[in-house]
Amino acid sequence: MTPRDASDANDSRWSDLDRPPLNGAALRRGLVRQGGLWSGVEVVQRTGSTNSDLVALAAAGKAAEGAVLVAEEQSAGRGRLERQWTAPARSGLFCSVLLKPTEVPVARWGWLPLLTGVAVATGLSRAAGVDTALKWPNDLLVTVGGEERKAGGILAERAGDDGVVIGVGINVTLRADELPVPQAGSLALAGAVSTDRDPLLRGVLRALEEWYGRWRAAGGDPTVSGLQETYAAGCATLGRRVRAELPGDRSIVGEAVAVDGDGRLVIATEEGVQEPVGAGDIVHLRPA
Repeated sequence: MTPRDASDANDSRWSDLDRPPLNGAALRRGLVRQGGLWSGVEVVQRTGSTNSDLVALAAAGKAAEGAVLVAEEQSAGRGRLERQWTAPARSGLFCSVLLKPTEVPVARWGWLPLLTGVAVATGLSRAAGVDTALKWPNDLLVTVGGEERKAGGILAERAGDDGVVIGVGINVTLRADELPVPQAGSLALAGAVSTDRDPLLRGVLRALEEWYGRWRAAGGDPTVSGLQETYAAGCATLGRRVRAELPGDRSIVGEAVAVDGDGRLVIATEEGVQEPVGAGDIVHLRPA
């Protein structure tokens, strides 16, 4: 399906008054400025995947660094490991951004999804007044009824030789009867003081601009930029007993003790070995 600007939608977009549409023109006025990171903001009514769309636009030379694509609804949203991400229209924030950190060594680009996690948590804390935590590498956790629930996720994909498209999906007003799985959550269910998606999106993008600028100015160094320390401070995985499910049907069980300089999760196994994990599914085995 070809994305179409939300402003072209008919009155059906007002069918759920608790979930008003985003205003693309207002977002552009608030975010796109001379000397700033964000070069354009487009809001589409419905598409398959904002990440797929923005990767294609970048490949065709039709998107500059700082392009932001937001969808009111995604029919083929994807998480890590090609998992599907679905939610009712206008119930969350589904957006992708194009970054081109050409002055940063490619070896450090793996920090971008973790950086985005820090920015999302920072932005939501300010704009929604809800406590969030990060599950390594890129899940956003909230507390609902005393239980840890996933309310969002981040997906990074290369876009050509010089770009990375980072997608963010956040459940904002999802109700209990709309949750795709019992382990899911939303900002509303976590008691957010605001579920107005406009200031939430602005808050996330402003925090992302701030952290990206700091990281880029440090040449991608996670220590100098403060990123490594800040991520560790907000990471709910550290200090937990976890099981890492790795490629090749291999798994490791132990305590998550650190996030290293390459953004990998370091697990101390029962055999006394500290093993860094760069990719895989992490299961929290012990309550916080």
